[in-house]
Amino acid sequence: MLQIRVIPCLLLQGDGLVKTIQFKDPKYVGDPINAVRIYNKKEVDELIFLDILASRKKSLFGPRATGPRVDLIAKISDECFMPLAYGGGIKSVEQVRDILGTGVEKVSINTQAVEDPAFIRRAADIFGSQSIVVAIDAKRRPDGKYEVYTHGGAKPCGIDPVSHARRMEEMGAGEIFINSIDHDGMMNGYDQELIKSVSSAVKVPVIACGGAGRIEDFAPAVKAGASAVAAGSFFVFHGKRRAVLINYPARAELGSVLDAGREPGPSTGGAML
Repeated sequence: MLQIRVIPCLLLQGDGLVKTIQFKDPKYVGDPINAVRIYNKKEVDELIFLDILASRKKSLFGPRATGPRVDLIAKISDECFMPLAYGGGIKSVEQVRDILGTGVEKVSINTQAVEDPAFIRRAADIFGSQSIVVAIDAKRRPDGKYEVYTHGGAKPCGIDPVSHARRMEEMGAGEIFINSIDHDGMMNGYDQELIKSVSSAVKVPVIACGGAGRIEDFAPAVKAGASAVAAGSFFVFHGKRRAVLINYPARAELGSVLDAGREPGPSTGGAML
């Protein structure tokens, strides 16, 4: 039986961690190194760090795009005992090499995958598909269809996430990270329709993100076809007032919830990583 990974997705802004709601209004939630140390003790499956400023040309959150901060990534990697993925501002093979050279297992590529799809092929050929994740930020349009956004959710692209996911798989992406802008930070559950449409279109593992507010939200995402579930608010907030508390459920509790999600539903696709 495939292992369903449960992954904290942590957002970097400058030297700190923040959490957004629908990609807006970032709230400071702590220091990234301290968060990694806590998650080490809790033996989480994997961590994803996304720099929300790195790919923005004119940021809603601050200064112009800076690109990957390899020095900070290296500090995080040095502290991290579990598999680690980093995304934000990656535009060149040299940047991928530098980031993987810090000990990071995977890079997550979003904006560049849209602007230069062949970059995914080049990166996968050099570093292997297992190191290349394509992140897709999607939002529902007024007509009910989904559209891909880039530059940290700031730029609509007129691209359908399903066709984009298929093309990225063809280009060599080893995983697809699908993130719902509408559900981000809302803590009202995942966008199951979006997850199902993407996961049923590709054979590589799909990581679902955006909307988890309680542990029971994971099962529907798995049933919709996710090979892994990622969340932000669920792992950094506690209670109705959203007090900051870095947390991770007990393994036994996760197991019972994820087992419920496995009961007859779409294939989770891909293999355990």
